[in-house]
Amino acid sequence: MIELRRVTKCYGDATVVRAVSLSVAKGELLVLLGGSGSGKTTTLKMINRLIEPTSGEVEIDGESTAAVDGYVLRRKIGYVFQKIGLFPHMSVAENVAAPLVLAGWERGRIDARVTEMLEMVDLLPAVGARFPHELSGGQQQRVGFARALAAEPRLMLLDEPFGALDPVTRDRLQQSFVDLRLRLGLTAIFVTHDIVEALLIADRIAVMREGLLVQIGTPGELLGSPADEYVERLLEMPRRQARRVAGLMDGAG
Repeated sequence: MIELRRVTKCYGDATVVRAVSLSVAKGELLVLLGGSGSGKTTTLKMINRLIEPTSGEVEIDGESTAAVDGYVLRRKIGYVFQKIGLFPHMSVAENVAAPLVLAGWERGRIDARVTEMLEMVDLLPAVGARFPHELSGGQQQRVGFARALAAEPRLMLLDEPFGALDPVTRDRLQQSFVDLRLRLGLTAIFVTHDIVEALLIADRIAVMREGLLVQIGTPGELLGSPADEYVERLLEMPRRQARRVAGLMDGAG
């Protein structure tokens, strides 16, 4: 469904993404994993043209994204990010309805869709009358998901959507997202620097370092055959944590 061919981004003399090529199949969840400055967020934003590539090509369903106006392209792609970006002066219902208004839906259809989307992300319809500042962080993130899904996108891009949440809320929303994606058959690209998160939710993981794609494979493939020392170091942390937790559980038993 998605194809990147030697996609590169330069700012002056600095190259932040270097000839990245990868593909994402329909219904697949690909995680872009890497530390700060690895180029993962820039790569994500070049897919929906929030950032224009310096060179290379991005295709969605065989069509070059360069052939479509950026605002038209973005209306077809759900986008969720860490800071959520809800409009503070709008109610929750108005936030979820925003992409539908832009798409020209009629009022009755919008209202029904807003109710449907709030229920889909486990929020009561009554929450629609509240404003973002009246919600918890987890509730705000759910509203962000509802808004991103409202216009029925086939593709979702997610930029560290759970990074600012407490561990319990984060785990709950991770599971909700995985269940929702599978139920709707969404294709998704998910950016994170959290190795454990990547291993738990991804169909495949693309590891990036200093703008380069270092390795791409299933979680099992990366754990079993890391491509280099950098990938090995990334994966050593969850292995070490798993051993420590197993030891603590054995001791508690």
